[in-house]
Amino acid sequence: MAAKGRQRTKIKKQLKEGESAKLNRHWRGLFLDYLAESSNVSESASKAGINPSRAYKVRREEPEFARQWLAALWEGYVHLEMEVLRRLREGDQQTDDSDKYDFANAIRLLNVHRESAVRAQADQRNVSAAEIRASIDRKVEAIRQKVKEEKDRAGQSK
Repeated sequence: MAAKGRQRTKIKKQLKEGESAKLNRHWRGLFLDYLAESSNVSESASKAGINPSRAYKVRREEPEFARQWLAALWEGYVHLEMEVLRRLREGDQQTDDSDKYDFANAIRLLNVHRESAVRAQADQRNVSAAEIRASIDRKVEAIRQKVKEEKDRAGQSK
């Protein structure tokens, strides 16, 4: 049964491919939690036990879920931003499996998800998207400068 006051979204059979016969009734919360951690829709859907198409359809048809989706993406954006800053401050340039941390790709991802982050943050703070975009641009530029300084220091020590 759908939650009180909420219409159930009808899902076509082809959008259920790969899902278990008994869907976890808390899949929305699981999906959003994983999305906030990873910012990856396919991975989040897989972990929540759903087909990504189900998530997209529900997002289109349920405004509250769409709002929560944006908030989860904003949270994921902040996690990535904080991870990059932490690594730069601590000089942590190795991943858990001893590979070099890819700062260039991290910054690229921050740029790619900037618009979603701007919309979500504007919604939460009730400020203009332009103000938030300017704030994010300043943060990304600071990260770029820090990466450049780290590279310059590494080049001088050789």
